[in-house]
Formats: sequence, structure tokens, C-alpha cells
Amino acid sequence: MSTPDSFIEEVTEEVRRDRLFAAFRKYGWIGVVLVLGVVGGTAVNEWLKSRAEARAEAFGDAIMDALDMGGPQERRAALAAVPADGEQAQMMALILGSDPADDRAATLAALDALIADGSVLPVYHDLAVLRRAIVGGAEVPLADRRTALEGIAGTGRPYRALAAEQLAYLLIEEGKVDAAIAALQALTTDQDASGSLKGRAAQVVTALGGAPGGNDTDEAASGG
Repeated sequence: MSTPDSFIEEVTEEVRRDRLFAAFRKYGWIGVVLVLGVVGGTAVNEWLKSRAEARAEAFGDAIMDALDMGGPQERRAALAAVPADGEQAQMMALILGSDPADDRAATLAALDALIADGSVLPVYHDLAVLRRAIVGGAEVPLADRRTALEGIAGTGRPYRALAAEQLAYLLIEEGKVDAAIAALQALTTDQDASGSLKGRAAQVVTALGGAPGGNDTDEAASGG
């Protein structure tokens, strides 16, 4: 390559660089804004998602506490006091529409409709499945109740501990007392279990002749 050609190529390359830097200085902020927008949008979406999940779980816990009340009138009063809007209000309407003590068939039908509704948030679906298994009781085949409860008892599910409690009661129903005691003992130290759930589990373990913390197993092993 001749010297003039080399000089022209160097000048051309320098001009290209100058134009590129000029364009970057002029329009580079657009790329920065886009990146910040994507990152910021993702962060906001995650925050909104976690906020919605926490709100849904709090609503579900309040519903379960209200349903533990004594009579139908007490349950309705407790349910009516739970704040609800949007989808929560729809679910509340279903729950308030009937009570197993007054109309068990209507209660089961309302829960079945909620479970079958594909637009319902998973947290509400799981709550309905849990409630359905409890209300159905012994009239629903044990195997069907176990299948339903196992479906919501996996890691990360919002009502995993409550489902595990009901699965332990199914073991009692089957006459598998030792297995039930072990399952309930595990719940007394489960981080996902509420204080009231741990208390219930400990009481049932004691009633079955076991020790809430599993000490009976240790003592039996050392005594042998």
C-alpha cells in the first residue's frame, strides 16, 4: 500500500472514530435509560409480586383463623372483619355464602367451584383445597384427601405446614399412630408452622402418648 493510500485510510478511520464518539456522546444516554428502565422495571415487578404474595398469604391466614371459630355466627363475624377487595372479595363471598354447619353441600360446592377456576391465584386455590379436605372429612375417600393435600404440601407452597398437619391426621385415621406422632413432632419445630399450629401438634402428640419434642424416641433408644 502506498504512503498516500495509507494516510487516507488512517484519516478515514480517525473520522469514523470521531463520528462514533460524537454519536455516543449525543445518543448514548438513550442506551443508559433503556438499561435502567429494564433493570428498574424488573425490580418493581419483583417487589409487586412479593408484596401480592405476602398479602395473599396474610389474607389466607386470617381466613383460616376465622374458620377456627366456634359457631357459624362467630365464624361469619370473624370472616366479615377480614379486609378484602378484588379477587379476595370474590373468595370471601364464596366462603361467606355458606357454612358447613348450616349447609355442608353448599360449602363443598363453593369450594369445588373455586378449585376449578383456573383464574384464581395459586395461593387461594391451595387454601380452597385445604378447606375442601377438612370440610369433606371422612365422607371423602381417604386416598382422595391424601392426594389433594399432597398436592399443596410441597416445598414453597403457602399452606405446606397446614397440609402436613392434615396429612398427619389421615395417618391417625388409618391407625398409623407412630407415623402420625413422628409427623406431628416434626411440625412442632417446623419454621413454616405458626405458633397455634405447633401448639395443636404438640397437644395431639401428647394425647397419642408421645413427647412433642420427640424425646420419647430418644429415651426409648437409650433405654434399649
